[in-house]
Amino acid sequence: MKRGSLKWKLAAVLAVLVLAGIYYYAALPAVNIHNRGFWGFLIGVVVLLLVIYSVKKRTTDVRTLKSYLGFKIGVGITGLLLIFLIAGTVLSSPIVNAKKYYNLIDQEERNFTEDIKQISFDQIPILDRDSAIILGERKMGSMVDMVSQFEVSDLYSQINYQEVPVRVSPLVYASTVKWFTNQSGGIPAYMKIDMATQETELVKLDQPIRYSQSELFNRNIYRHLRFRYPTYMFDQISFEIDDDGVPYWVCPVQEYTIGLFGGQTIGRVVLCNAQTGETKDFAVEDCPKWVDRVYPADLLLELYNYHGSLVNGYLNSVFGQKGCLKTTDGYNYIAMDDDVWVYTGVTSVNSDQSNVGFILINQRTMETRYYAISGAEERSAMDSAEGQVQNLRYTAAFPLLLNVADEPTYVMALKDGAGLVKKYAMVNVQQYQTVATGDTLSECQEEYISLLESSGIAADVESSGEEETVTGTIARIAQSVIDGNSHFYLVLEQDERIYDVAITDFVEIVRYQEGDAITLRFREGDPLCVVTGIGEE
Repeated sequence: MKRGSLKWKLAAVLAVLVLAGIYYYAALPAVNIHNRGFWGFLIGVVVLLLVIYSVKKRTTDVRTLKSYLGFKIGVGITGLLLIFLIAGTVLSSPIVNAKKYYNLIDQEERNFTEDIKQISFDQIPILDRDSAIILGERKMGSMVDMVSQFEVSDLYSQINYQEVPVRVSPLVYASTVKWFTNQSGGIPAYMKIDMATQETELVKLDQPIRYSQSELFNRNIYRHLRFRYPTYMFDQISFEIDDDGVPYWVCPVQEYTIGLFGGQTIGRVVLCNAQTGETKDFAVEDCPKWVDRVYPADLLLELYNYHGSLVNGYLNSVFGQKGCLKTTDGYNYIAMDDDVWVYTGVTSVNSDQSNVGFILINQRTMETRYYAISGAEERSAMDSAEGQVQNLRYTAAFPLLLNVADEPTYVMALKDGAGLVKKYAMVNVQQYQTVATGDTLSECQEEYISLLESSGIAADVESSGEEETVTGTIARIAQSVIDGNSHFYLVLEQDERIYDVAITDFVEIVRYQEGDAITLRFREGDPLCVVTGIGEE
């Protein structure tokens, strides 16, 4: 009898271990007391033991089970775990930690025109993620050797690559069947899209990607990370490339600073080479500078909303709401100082359709800058821009906040029904009735500056550059296509400036070649000077 009882106990323990192992392999909970999933895992194991115990006693009658010591112990452990979980949740909440939540993020008020310098059009990430997805799918559709086996992941992480704003996304297996037929060779490429010029490139790799979200077993990136770092709680991972174009997974590690489950921020970051699976673990402050996305945008906005709403305590955030602020509905990214910054407006919690200011938050360092500029909320500016082209039924993408002629300006793309960028719009933040549109950013800027001058908003637009004239010999000439339009770029002898000539405006440029003399009228820019006339003194 004793031998049979021992065998039964061993079989029960083995069954629990097998089921727990299967659950762990599939759900991948972090073995960490700050992880609610880990507490659920423990409670599930105890409940499973209670079920097995009741089967052994051959009864489901609770009244009968209550007489057994083992059942009492199991119920007691389950109750303690639940009490601990509930108490930890309450004691970690903003209700009792309002000041700590308020201090999770520290903002610095800055001057807009000093921080946000005017940038060249080839550095403005005017495309949004939806447009990038369309371009990526079109490019993938043209790759006849891959399109039947692979698709493009919907990640499309925005990064700075060699000081150019791009979105990158790996390919994924088109289906489970395609995984079985292709996993031995790995994923051969990733997609790279220039967010300023719309240039789309499928980057083929000498060494394939073997660790990704689309792998099924141990090469799945989440499982690979969990087995190497069983106690780490990973936030949203992103796909990035280093300065040499090598693909990596950037994996932020959550840190809870208030009680058991509160005050979530990022404490460490793990970089995983997507080709080899090699990992490196860094403290946030030691993360390599080529990494752009350590703090997910959603987390940064959540932290700022705590800062804005809990300024006068928790009760005030619910009832009086005196001085309470929140971020607006939507955000975008700005490339600055070789980092990616999350941009969004700040408005009153009463949502009065106007902003009291704007914030920029660095995704690598969490540095937060606040600009006290009152004006139209982004959605109002988008509506205003769409009104200018209502006959075309274009829709506006969420805008960027840029410095145009020392004026805070919403700059946005206008898209057709297919999601393709057709026009651009600039809307003055403080006077959102001032709206300019154009087929190119250069054309849009010229109209916008003219509106600023005529309306008296900017009587003397020095930052746009007064027209100048230069005469010289062409040392180099090159051609490129931007937004579907051809541009010629000229460098004159003994002149370091680069002159941008739009062929739609000056078709006669095709007659010129290196060694020819030419006279140009232009507006100064950095790095490109925009040509406004040819052959005029």
